[in-house]
Amino acid sequence: MPIYSYKGIDAAGKKVGGTIDGENVKAARAKLRRLNVFPTDVEEAGQTAGISLKGGIQIAKYFQRVKVQDLANMTRQLSTLVAANIPLVDSLTALVDQVENPLLKETLSKIRERVTEGTRLADAMRGYPDIFSELYTNMIAAGEASGALETVLTRLAEITESQARLKSKVMGALTYPIVMATVGLLLMGFLLVTVVPKITKIFEDTKATLPLPTKVLVAVSSFLQSYWYVVLLLIPVAIYLFRRFKKSERGTELIDRYTLKAPIFGEMFRMIAISRFCRTLATMMASGVQLLTAMDIVKNIVQNSVLTKVIEDTKNSVKEGESIAEPLKRSGQFPPIVTQMIAIGEKTGELETMLERIADNYEQQVDTKVSTLTTLLEPIMIVVMGGVVSAIVLSILLPILKLNQIAKG
Repeated sequence: MPIYSYKGIDAAGKKVGGTIDGENVKAARAKLRRLNVFPTDVEEAGQTAGISLKGGIQIAKYFQRVKVQDLANMTRQLSTLVAANIPLVDSLTALVDQVENPLLKETLSKIRERVTEGTRLADAMRGYPDIFSELYTNMIAAGEASGALETVLTRLAEITESQARLKSKVMGALTYPIVMATVGLLLMGFLLVTVVPKITKIFEDTKATLPLPTKVLVAVSSFLQSYWYVVLLLIPVAIYLFRRFKKSERGTELIDRYTLKAPIFGEMFRMIAISRFCRTLATMMASGVQLLTAMDIVKNIVQNSVLTKVIEDTKNSVKEGESIAEPLKRSGQFPPIVTQMIAIGEKTGELETMLERIADNYEQQVDTKVSTLTTLLEPIMIVVMGGVVSAIVLSILLPILKLNQIAKG
């Protein structure tokens, strides 16, 4: 069902606006009147979402996306509605009115239509893989099959909220160094293109022998002045080649393997992946998903080809009757404490509990590491930027001091 943006006047005479669904504009207007709103302007949401080209092509819709936090909030709201014994169609109707993200609102409206026609919720959601992952839809399907949809939705809400919090913390930790690096590069470019050439011209006129640091600085400055367009062209080319290399099987494996071994961040990335693996596997098993099916889904959650292959090999070993812990231990990619706890969980029949404990422990460690990195990165970036600027200034000052000594002599 289409979503419409409207402006109108309510019963108190105040101007109001928002979105509403309806089969067409006339139906949307009628629905607004039933809500005691006199509509003055009603247009399909896509038409007001952004700039449009001739022929009705909407540009903004291609840039719309559903954030993890939007999905987490929606899942939590749906869980609350289902827990209150509100029929699923009515719950989806309430969500359509409640959700603010235009793309998610439109998607939920279409899902509600399919559910009204008799389609299962999981099957309706599978039509939108960019929003609802394979993990999400499989857990919904398990919840519908077992009659525990409320419990599954609660677990999904916890998973998505946890992912949103973690992403926010990691992005927060990386924002400062990225901003500092960008500002530093712009500052260096300004110095090399505008300030350094004026100073080096003085050195050229004196025909004095320049120190090696100054020669390097002059060479870099001259190159940027003469071939700045080459640098501008090389940046997008380098990005394109890197992305192409990353998409290749060999490139993905090399980058992912280096990511796990990278100094400072490597251990944190491994912790995030293992925490996600344990939490998701525990959640799916608790929701009634078969172990092999769960592992087949979970292998794509870690977002690292090296760990994905380990999980795939583990699934094949389990299929042949082996335990989960042993192939994980042989891989060398999972820390001993993790494989030991999984082994204990398998022996005691409390695998889900052990997986939850591993995930809780690793999430706490990731929080600590992110906080520590956030604290350390600021002074480190200041020292690095100060060192670079000092090197440029020193390269300029060295010949000046030399000329001053010659003049005194």
